[in-house]
Parts: sequence; C-alpha cells; structure tokens
Amino acid sequence: MSEPTTHDEYIDAAPERFRPLLRDLRAAISAAAPDATEVIAYGMPGFRLGGATLAGYSAFSKQCGLYLPAEAISECADALAGAGLKHTKTGVTFTAARPIPAEVLAALLDAARRSIEP
Repeated sequence: MSEPTTHDEYIDAAPERFRPLLRDLRAAISAAAPDATEVIAYGMPGFRLGGATLAGYSAFSKQCGLYLPAEAISECADALAGAGLKHTKTGVTFTAARPIPAEVLAALLDAARRSIEP
C-alpha cells in the first residue's frame, strides 16, 4: 500500500475501531485552528501554522497518538494524568476506551498554538 496523501486516505486506512476517534480529533484540531493547513508529514496527518507543526496524529494496531509541541504536553501534564492518559515529551496515547476528554484536548491545542505563535 502506498503512503497516504490526504487525511481522508490516512483515516480510511486506519483500523476501523479508531476511525471515529481520528475523525473527531481531526475536526477538533480544525475547529481550534481553522487557519492551519492540513499536511501529511512522515506518513502521518498533521496541521501546520506558518512553518510550524501545530499537531499530528496517528493510529497503530492497539492505540492512537496525538503529537504536539513539548511545551503543550508539559503545560497539560496534570490534566493528562488526571484523565489517566499516558504521554511522552511530545505525544499522548489514547484508545476508544480511553479517549482524550474534550476539555483536555482543547487545553492541549490552545497550549500548542501559543507555543508556536510568535
């Protein structure tokens, strides 16, 4: 299979159980940053503002990931822990059984935007 060239292609190729999560995540990022451009980078869908990556997302066999600037993850670390979500310096993993709560996602996206804006 060839690399996806659009977000729709990526989502359609993801495990079926994760497609609704990815669609919702895409919509939330688009709503939080309507001026961002959808891109595919490193085989993963993402959003750019200017030359900086605001967010990217992915699906694997057992979980999904949301990737953001390290400052956003750090700023929201307590909220992520409170939601029972695992995270690294630049990523949050989630599943259908444990999605990212809307308020935590909104805080992450707000923090990500502030971290990349001049």
